[in-house]
This record gives sequence, C-alpha cells and structure tokens, in this order.
Amino acid sequence: MPCEPPTAPTPETRSPLRTLLVAACHDLVGLVVPVACAGCGRPDVTWCPPCAATLRGAAVRRDHDAGRLDLLDGRTLLPVWAPAVFVGPVRHAVSAWKDGGRSDLDRPFAAATRRTGAAVAAHLPDATGAGHLPVLVVAVPSTAAARRRRGRAPVDALAAAVTAGLRDGGVPAVRARVLRRSAGPDLAGLTARARGAALAGRVRAHRAARLRGRWVVLVDDVLTTGATLAACHAALAAAGASVLAGVALAATPAPSGRSTAGSSVRSSAPRPGHAEEG
Repeated sequence: MPCEPPTAPTPETRSPLRTLLVAACHDLVGLVVPVACAGCGRPDVTWCPPCAATLRGAAVRRDHDAGRLDLLDGRTLLPVWAPAVFVGPVRHAVSAWKDGGRSDLDRPFAAATRRTGAAVAAHLPDATGAGHLPVLVVAVPSTAAARRRRGRAPVDALAAAVTAGLRDGGVPAVRARVLRRSAGPDLAGLTARARGAALAGRVRAHRAARLRGRWVVLVDDVLTTGATLAACHAALAAAGASVLAGVALAATPAPSGRSTAGSSVRSSAPRPGHAEEG
C-alpha cells in the first residue's frame, strides 16, 4: 500500500505549531546564552511586564528640570518630552542597551518613543500645507569612538521611531544625519556647567547640510542637564534651522526630587516660519 504524502499544515494547526517552534527556539537560546530582564534581572525574559510598564506612561514635558535649558526668565530653550524617568529599571535597561550590547531592547524603546513622537506632533506647527518641507528628525550625535565601542549609534533607533510617530500624528517628517560630534571627555558624572564646557565647540552641523529655514526635532536617549541638547540646538541654529522640540526616552528626576514636569513653563522655540539665525 503506497504511503500517503504528509499533510500540509492548515491555518488551524499552523499557529500552535509556530508557537511551539518559537518557544523551543527561545529555550534553546536561553540554554546557550542566559537571558535576564535588562531592568530587574528576572531570568528567562529580556524585558519583563512590570519593567515594560515603566515606559508606558504619558509623554510629558521634562525640560523644566534640565539646568542647561533654563533661560532664567521663566522660559526654557526648547520643550522636551519623555515618557519615563531615568531611575530604577529604566536606568538599568538604558545602560545595558547603550553599553551592554542589549540591542534586543530596540523594540520596546522604539515603541515608547514612537508613542511620544505621535504625542509631540500635536504641539508642532502645521507642516502639511503647500511649500512646507518635512520636519527633520535629528539624533544627538555620538563620537566616532563611542560608535566603534558600541558597534552602532543606539539613539538612531529612537530617532527612526520618533520619525514614525510624528507621521502617525500627521506631521511629515524625515530622518536627517546632519550633526557631528568630535571627541572629548566622558560627560558621566559632570555637573551641568562642566558638561556645557566639555561640549563647547564639539557639536557642529555638516557643511553640506542645507538647514536654513528647516524645522527640526532633536532626539536623545536620556535628558540629564540638557547640555547635549543645548549644544545641538546651538549648532543647528547657527546653520539657520529652527529647533521646535526635543524627544527623549527618559529624563533624570529633578535634584530636589520634585519634578515640575507638566507645568506652564514657556519655551523659547521660534515661531513657525521664523528660522533662528546663528
């Protein structure tokens, strides 16, 4: 009696079979390379549900607590939105993502910044009319040494997500790699004033970049003192661009422990159609 050919999987059996295969692969990888949550260390999961919840908060203004963005007259240099505070699981996870090779966190981090980009879109001027060019989404640049050490520039993943989020919110946007950053001292642990001094003259716009009159949204991973965003803002303004806002994944808490996020602090971001002159 001839053997019957194997029956092809049906839609009813394909999904359970795929689930079993994915689970088996996950278990195999876990045996070879132990996996732990980047936020809390829980075994056998890359990003556990409780830690994931820390990135699901509403995107709110965080620039009020960044000293280098404070213009000392009730205004800030530019509004910066972020969905999370840089403490606990978020702090551990961002460190692992940037310097521990945890590129598996690209997906949850990008999802959080994409939602933030969509929320920020509601606060930007209308760029859909005739004659308006897309908003440029510019990632805070890494030094060449940092890119070599990490094998990539992690903030680029966030910038791509913010671009998608702005489009979700109805704002035409494109990625633009128009800034470069020269080598200098590590900023970790420096005061706001020291960070500003260390960054002086180190962030510049590419000479070939056509930025005059363009609208820009800056993207960083963590907002601390605001020194890096201020340096990027200065370079873009000198090239004739208008920096409308910033987006970060997280922001350090206020030194006093009490954040003023969400309060009615005004921003000095230029009015639509009026590019800053450097």
